[in-house]
Formats: sequence, C-alpha cells, structure tokens
Amino acid sequence: MRSYLFGIGNFLCAAAAIQSMAVGTDWSGWRGPLQNGHSTETGLPVDWSADSVVWMAPLAGKGQSSPVIFGEKIFLTSAIDNGRQRVVMCLDRNDGKLLWSDVAWTGDPEPSHIMNGWASATCVTDGERVYAFFGKGGGLLCYSVDGKRLWQKDLGEFEGPWGTAACPVLVGNLVIQNCDADTNAFIAAFDKTTGDEVWRTDREDARGWSTPILIKAAGRDELVMNGHHGLTAYDPTTGLPLWFCKGFVGRGTPTVTPARDLLHVVSGLRGDTYAVRPGGNGDVTSTHMAWHTPRNCSRDLPSPIVLGDQSLVMDMRRATITAYNIKTGEETWRDRLGDAAVLGQFCATPVAWNNLAFFVAESGTTYVVQAGTEMKVVAVNNIDAGPDEIFRASITPSQGQIFLRSDSNLYCIGKRVK
Repeated sequence: MRSYLFGIGNFLCAAAAIQSMAVGTDWSGWRGPLQNGHSTETGLPVDWSADSVVWMAPLAGKGQSSPVIFGEKIFLTSAIDNGRQRVVMCLDRNDGKLLWSDVAWTGDPEPSHIMNGWASATCVTDGERVYAFFGKGGGLLCYSVDGKRLWQKDLGEFEGPWGTAACPVLVGNLVIQNCDADTNAFIAAFDKTTGDEVWRTDREDARGWSTPILIKAAGRDELVMNGHHGLTAYDPTTGLPLWFCKGFVGRGTPTVTPARDLLHVVSGLRGDTYAVRPGGNGDVTSTHMAWHTPRNCSRDLPSPIVLGDQSLVMDMRRATITAYNIKTGEETWRDRLGDAAVLGQFCATPVAWNNLAFFVAESGTTYVVQAGTEMKVVAVNNIDAGPDEIFRASITPSQGQIFLRSDSNLYCIGKRVK
C-alpha cells in the first residue's frame, strides 16, 4: 500500500473539528455529529403517523442519500434518467421548497447494483460549503451552501459493477473520500477550499462502500475505515496506514461504530461481528481484536447501533435484530421484527435517541426498539407512503423533527423545537 503526499497545507486539529461539529442541532454528515448515529436532542418524536407529516417534498429522479441539515437548509443528491444525470439539491427545511438544484454531471452511466443506483452517498457540509460524491459519474464536488459550484474533481478510473456509496467526510481542512473498487481502489484527501489533492493511498482492490470515521486513540487522530479484508486506520494528515485488523467473510459495507473505547464492526456479507481496540501499530489482529462472535445471518448492510451495553445488528433480509454485549460479544437476544416479505428489507442504517433505536424498512415502516434483556418494540410508525416508494436512507433528526427520505420523496415529521 502506497501513500502519495501532495502537501498538507493548513491542517486543523481533527479533535477540534469533531467538537465543532457536535455543537448545536445540525446533522451535517453521515451518522451525525457523533459519527455513531446518536442524537443528543430532547423532544424528538417516538410515535408518528401520516397525520404527523408537516410537509412532503417530491424529489427529482431517484436516490437514497440521507438528508443532511445545517441551519435552514437540507442537502440531498439524486440521479435522473437511470443515472444519466447526477443532481445536488438544497431544500428549505421549513416547507420543503427547492432552493437550488445543480446538474453535477451528464453522460452514459456506469454499472450499478439495482439496490444502489447512482445517488447513494450522503453529502457533508461545514455550513459554508457542501460536498457531494457520485463516483465515476461526477466525481467529488464542492458547492457553496447557496448553490455555486466551487470545484469538481474527476477521481479517475476505479471500476466496480455495483456503483459507489461511500460518503465524503470532513477532517479539519480536508475532505476525505473512500474509493474502494474492484480495480484501482484508493482513499484520498483534498483541500476542502481549493479541491487540491493532498494525499492518496492505495487500498487492496475490492468493492466496498464504507465511510471512514475519525477517532482519537493513544494520543493521536486515527481515520478508521471498514473494508473487504478488515479494518484499517490511517493518519488523517498524511494518509499513511497506522494499523490493520483482519476481518471476516468480507465486503465491509457497514460503517464502524465507536462505543466504550472499542470499534464495533460487521462485515457486510454473512459473517462475524467483532470489536477492535484502536491505537495499535501494524497488524493488530492478534493483539487488538477484543472479541468476535459468529453471526447466523443472511446479509448485514446497516451499520451497528449501540444502546447502553448492547450493539444491535440488523439482518437486512430476515428483519431480525441481534443484540451483543459490547464488552464480551456475547449474544444477549435475537428477535424478528416482522415479515420481511411484507415490510421489505431493512437496508437503512438505524439512528438512536432517548435510548431507543429506530429501524426503517424499505416500505417506510419504522420500528422503535428498546434494548434490555429482550427486544422491546416501543412503537411501529407508518406515514402511508406510496406503494412504489423505497426507503433505504437513514432518518435525519433535527430540532424536534425527523426527516425521512424515500427514493422519490422527502418527509418532514413532527413539530419543530428551536
């Protein structure tokens, strides 16, 4: 694995970046300001129905990127005409009206999986600029929050038959993008203001869609990312690999979930779940894997969500949740939410607030689950979505409201609390 340095520039402290993101109620990137799917807000709804919908906004094209919110603006992506156009859009959070939209790319679409499409990567924003990623068809883009395209980077050839979905992340003065693929896989960092490439590090060729997270361990910043072969940590300022922990089975789609000084991981394919202590050097498989537990599952697409001392992992095809003790990996309970043939698969990564986890089925039905000695379903919520709508995006909570995206509509639910 090689790392190419193009100049670090004015790099800011990564820990300070996380702290600044965590202030306020903005949900400005994938999995929120804490990077673990948790909201610390109070007053968010637990029960809702079609009567709770404040507004519904039809979206051009199809997509499954999750809404990100900063201030009064919501940012989303979409693909039109089966990927022949890629669009970045901004909506008013108060009424869902379109504030601006830009066609980021037009051309012949690259192959993608039928469940993926061409607009799955969630945007990220710092309140001044917003960043979007479309893989080969459009690359990495930067806009002002008012819709002016500031720069666009063609990231080159990285071939994969199932498309891309990894989200851009902001680390200080850098925007970092995972480009896992069957060939020419890499992860790269760009100056967030100019788009200049700062570093690029080769990765083992294998398709993948995981988004990196930023943590602090052993007195340093670590950029940690799931992958087909396991977990890798990088120095976010240089892209140099710090450590690697070999995983199980492969694919590495779900995002790593940090909790209680451990990193909780599921592989993506049918395989084990495991936890890793960060802060090592080199191959840490034998020294830093805290535990691993085999999973009898069909496929793990959603990332784990941690409630208290339990990691909840959703088997997307069987609509089954398994709870694991986060300290030991011991299976606490396993239970099925309902009939996946009726509900659809559970592809959306869950979010949590109030010590409750929210699991969204493809049908739009949302199950509210409380952890404990056994699974307790606190609520089952429906908004009477259309029969052709598919929900694969994660819920976005903000100021007492939740924003629920299907492939074709965005719903605002609940009363706003300022």
